[in-house]
Amino acid sequence: MPRFDTIHEYEIALDGRGLSIGIVMSRFNQNIGEGLLSACVAELTRLGVVTDDIEIATVPGALEIPLVLQNLAQSDRFDALIALGAVIRGETYHFEVVSNDACRGVMEVQLDTGVPIANGILTCENDEQALARAGQKGSDCAQAAVEMAKLLHAVGDRSQ
Repeated sequence: MPRFDTIHEYEIALDGRGLSIGIVMSRFNQNIGEGLLSACVAELTRLGVVTDDIEIATVPGALEIPLVLQNLAQSDRFDALIALGAVIRGETYHFEVVSNDACRGVMEVQLDTGVPIANGILTCENDEQALARAGQKGSDCAQAAVEMAKLLHAVGDRSQ
């Protein structure tokens, strides 16, 4: 049986002090986006991120989110980014296209740039479902962004 007490494990860190966070929010389904944003910013500040270190960009819809995330990531100004928005199922295939491509784009930006991105683009059946999830998802994204920024800093420090 291996001894785990000698294996280094990175601690979960949710102290956001000193971190710079960028948020990109879709204005489509704006009431849901605003709920996500409100919960996200409240949680970021609770975790110690100062408001001067939070920047918010809004875009027309979910498909525009990855391009702005990419530009923010390439600026080297942010420790982590957050994508917020809501795609609500309609009667056409458009829901699947927007949902899949927006999420794929977010993941590609994260992997291509090395900047962690918390994906808070809700994909829901209806407005009620999205509104019910918005507060918790916004808060979850704030925690994920801080945790991943701190983890990547720790991994980088340990490898030097």
